[in-house]
Parts: sequence; C-alpha cells; structure tokens
Amino acid sequence: MSSSLSTSRPDHVRHPADKVSDYLARGWWQTETLTDLFEAWVERRPDHAATTDPANLSDLTGADPQSMTWAELKESVRRIAAMLHAHGIRKGDTVAVLVPNSITLTTTYLALWQIGAVATPMPVSYRRNEFSGIIEACKVVAMVTTGRFGDRRLATEALELVPAHDSLRTVFSFGPDAPLGAVELESHYIPDDLVIAADTYTAGLRRAISDRVTVCWTSGTEAAPKGVPRCHADWLAIGQGVQDGLETTEESVLVNPFPLVNMAGFAAALLPWLIGGGHLVHHHPLDITVFLRQIEQHRATHTTMPPAILTMLLQQNALRTAFDLSSLRRVGAGGAPLPPSVVAAWQNDHGIEVINFFGSNEGVCLLGAPSDIPDPEVRAQHLPHYAAPDRQWTVRLSRSTEVRLIDSVTGTRVDTVGGRGELRLKGPTVFAGYIEGSTAATPFDEDGFLCSGDIFELCGDDGEYLRFVDRSKEIIIRGGMNIAPAEIEGLLQDHPAVAEVAIVGVPDETLGEKCCAVVVPAPDTAPTLDDLVAHLRAREVASFKLPEHIALVDTLHRNPVGKLLRRHIRADLLENR
Repeated sequence: MSSSLSTSRPDHVRHPADKVSDYLARGWWQTETLTDLFEAWVERRPDHAATTDPANLSDLTGADPQSMTWAELKESVRRIAAMLHAHGIRKGDTVAVLVPNSITLTTTYLALWQIGAVATPMPVSYRRNEFSGIIEACKVVAMVTTGRFGDRRLATEALELVPAHDSLRTVFSFGPDAPLGAVELESHYIPDDLVIAADTYTAGLRRAISDRVTVCWTSGTEAAPKGVPRCHADWLAIGQGVQDGLETTEESVLVNPFPLVNMAGFAAALLPWLIGGGHLVHHHPLDITVFLRQIEQHRATHTTMPPAILTMLLQQNALRTAFDLSSLRRVGAGGAPLPPSVVAAWQNDHGIEVINFFGSNEGVCLLGAPSDIPDPEVRAQHLPHYAAPDRQWTVRLSRSTEVRLIDSVTGTRVDTVGGRGELRLKGPTVFAGYIEGSTAATPFDEDGFLCSGDIFELCGDDGEYLRFVDRSKEIIIRGGMNIAPAEIEGLLQDHPAVAEVAIVGVPDETLGEKCCAVVVPAPDTAPTLDDLVAHLRAREVASFKLPEHIALVDTLHRNPVGKLLRRHIRADLLENR
C-alpha cells in the first residue's frame, strides 16, 4: 500500500506538514511505513523464521511457546486485526497493550497498525494507578492483555477498570486464562468473514508516514511518566540510526531482553528486525539462565544487555562459560555508564563488540558504532559529537541531527573541550511534543531544540566526542561542588566486589549533601567504604566526589527498562538510617 501525507485527527500532537515535507525532501524521512516494511519481508521471505516466543512463556502466561515464519505471522496479524475491527477498533483509536514480550505482542502491534489504530504500550509491571492515568490521558477505547502473567490476572485487572472510564469499552485477552467478559484473541478461532471485512477496511485506508502509531511512556526516573507520541517516520528514523550501528541482516538473530514498550525495546530490537529482516527472539522478564540458553540455542548474533549484566558475566566465569555465546557479534548496552575495562574485555577476549547506546523516548538517539569509535575503552565512555567540524560518522543521523551543549547557568553554547552543558538537539528522531492535556512543561527551547535534561562533557582532541555526565536533576551538590552520580557509578561498576551500585546524595548539615554508595555486592564478597574509595583514588577521582557512606543491599530499584530509580533508592536509604 502506498503512503501519503494525509492528516489524522486534528486533536493529535503531530509534526507540522511543512516539516514532514522538508524532511522527506532532505531524505531524512522515508515514504515507507512500519506496515510497508513488514509486508515487504512477508513477500520476500515468506518461509523464513521471523519470530520466536520466550522459552519460558508457558510459565509466564500458560501459553505454549511457538515460532512463526513471516507468512505465518502475516496470517496471524490479519486475523487479530479482524477481531479488533469486528469489535469497533478503527483508524485513530488508541488501544492500551499490556502483553509481555512474545509473538503475541508483536502480532498485536502489527495488527493495530494495519487497521490504523494507535498502540499505547504498558510494561507488565504497571498496575491500576498507571493504567488509570494512561486510559484517561489517551482516551483508550480498549485494552489488549493476557489472561495471566505469573500470579497476576491481567485481563481481570483490566476488566475492573471498564466501569471507571467512559472511553474504555473492550478488554481483549490472549492465553488460556481469559476471564468471562473479555474477548478472546486466538487467531485460529476467528471466522473468515471477519477477516474479509477487515481486509476490505484496511485496503481502503489512506496511511500517512506522519500518522501516530504509538504513545509510549517516559521511564519515570524523576517524576510521573509522560506520554510520548510517535509516528511511522520518526520511529523509522530512530531505527535506521540504530541499524547503522547494529548492522543486522536477513541472517541475523536478535534476542531481546528489554520490554517492547518504549525506546529501549523498539529501537534495539523491533525496528532493527523490521529494517534488517532477521529473526526476532523474545525474552523478558530477565532470567539470565533462560536468556543465555536462548542465545546458545538460536545462535544469536545480536542482543542487548544492561551494563550490570555485561559486568556480572565477566565476573562469573562459570556462568558465562556454561553457554556457547560464540555466535554473538554485537551487543547493545545503555541506560548506565559502561566500564571501559568491561567493553574492552568483551571485544578483546571474546570477539564481541559492545555498542554504546544513549537514547530517550523524546528523541535523543546517539550511539557509538565500532566503525566510528574502534577503541573499545574510548567507545565505552564516549559518543560521537555530531556537530564536530571536519568529522564524518557512519551513523546517518549525524548528517540530519543538530546538536548543541548549553551551559545550564549562563545559557551560552559550550564549545570548549572539557566544558559541560545540557544536550539539546533537533532532527528526524525528535518527537512532536507530549500528548494532549499533559501537565509536563514543553521540552523545547526558543530555537525548537529538544532540551534533553542530560548533561554531557565535550571530549576528544578536537571536541569530536560527548561523554554523558548525568541527568541535570540528579546532580548531587556537596559544598557547592556538583557531583554526577552516573560518573562515579561507572567507575565503581568494574570493582570486583560490586555487582550493582547507585550513588545517591544524603543530607549533611555542613555541606548540604554527601555521597552514599548503595551497593549490591558480588557473590561471596562485601566491599567496604575504604575499598571503594581506594578504587576511585587509583583512578585519580577528585576527593570531593568520593563516597562518604556505604550501604549494602540485596537489590536496587529500577524502572521497567532497567534504569536506576535513585529517588526510591534514596528514600529507602533515609528511611532505614
């Protein structure tokens, strides 16, 4: 089906028509939609493996895990779209999706997009409080979920929301435990006449690359999540940027352990799969043994891992060597600083290149590709500065994205090596604005640049690199000196006695705040404060940045995509002092 530049509902936050035309003319956006890419692979590779369920799906939802070819996936998408259509879902309707990583989730997205509807994905860890806010904000007309997830009855929870929300009409449920009142979504039970009716409807749709396809939710590390709308074009711009680093092909196998609900899962898995045409293997929630076994079984070439897992696997030699990981070629990592020694060890000792990703739902999309930054230790801590003069980067986003560092005090542009400022950018990956009715302040400056809230340092001999310092709102101020928690966490992460670490500020009557290291110890060991301080001193860290307290814990609060929730960690720490 051809794409066009039609307008969708007028109340939608969307990219202006002149911007769409300009980006198309410059080649920054393409005319294809997400559904166009899917249909192309169905036609080109109908009998090749397309996607596979988590090996432990039956434990999670009660459904038997399966694999599908592109042709089989297409037929499943048609039939799920038919059931959605039969129950009144139409172009522009927003449907909440509460489904764990699986073929079912992939099918749901593709089916919604086929009939022109909008998916608002929710992590399966969300509960009534988050559900209610999303339903009201997006005027959700239906929820798609599973009968159960572990010991939770997700479809039952969804049905309990219907009387409280005027817009919510229908709950669809996958799996063997669908409750009374929910519409069962099993593709082989859907009558052919409903499929024909839905096919007729979708054949008459006029799709546009600027049509909204998702409303994702910010990770909420600082405050309540905010709704981020995305269209076909800006998602594919993000995906192509990541693809320039991952370099997946039709022969690639991607194992995805991040929830397919926002930037982390979409950019590092779903989009490279749709662009590259390989085999997507689902995983989540993270079960390290199941995860490593999937890599071995499917001979995975690509995956993503949190920095803490990359570190842990190097520390736990017996666990790592119990599985054959030799098929892996590239691993994406982000969400926290990468220890240089860890990235170097994976590349030099195991032949696996780690790509440094930095992204946000709003549209920040930076990545250190091995072709751009060959030295793994440099790549671990640096990202390409797209605005660096006389420098060509592999990632095509470097030629379409304007980047600035702005001093948060003076408001002036940072252009001196060693200077720090807030990252601001403009380009094809940046969203149009938070959803209608959002109380969030506009994230754009007077020049139309996205204000990321992320503090970076200008690095390299000629300012060719950017180094993440921290979120501006998470900076610890000790006696008037700014301390970036993420910087210290990155240095401590490769201490042999540290499995995970968070740096938080604790009140101090004299200095205002001091640093506390909240540590999950590595197995069979427990670091002391002196151990951590000595580790940092060996790396010539300024004295005012050294932690002055330590707390040992079993786990650290993280959001659904693995980012530290420092405000929760700090609250627990202060409560237990």
